[in-house]
Amino acid sequence: MPHFLRALAATLTVAATPVLAAGLEDEPRITEGLITVGIAYEIAEVCPTIGPRRIRGLRYLLALKSAASDLGYSDAEIETFIDDDAAKDRLEVIARERLAGLGASRGDVAAHCRVGVAEVANDTQVGRLLNPN
Repeated sequence: MPHFLRALAATLTVAATPVLAAGLEDEPRITEGLITVGIAYEIAEVCPTIGPRRIRGLRYLLALKSAASDLGYSDAEIETFIDDDAAKDRLEVIARERLAGLGASRGDVAAHCRVGVAEVANDTQVGRLLNPN
């Protein structure tokens, strides 16, 4: 999952003055949403028969940004969090651990495809971000 949050950063870039956003990484709605995106991204990247639902994914990321704003975080705080490499790395590790817990260890293409198909069939949030070809 080569920096799955880069897509988020590109999508949500705003002109902002950097400030500390230590609290945003402690917001479960936001971090769980980003972990979900990371899992879906990894499945779509590894499995050749499953792609991302780009528009749905974009809407989901924008909803996360809106949720962060609703929680009282400024655009500058959101931007700082998006650009935080340590936060990206931490969420990426969690996403990969959860994916492995679902049966898809890193580099196992068939397992990623199985998990992706199951997520779509079960209509999970991860599955809703995927498009089986």
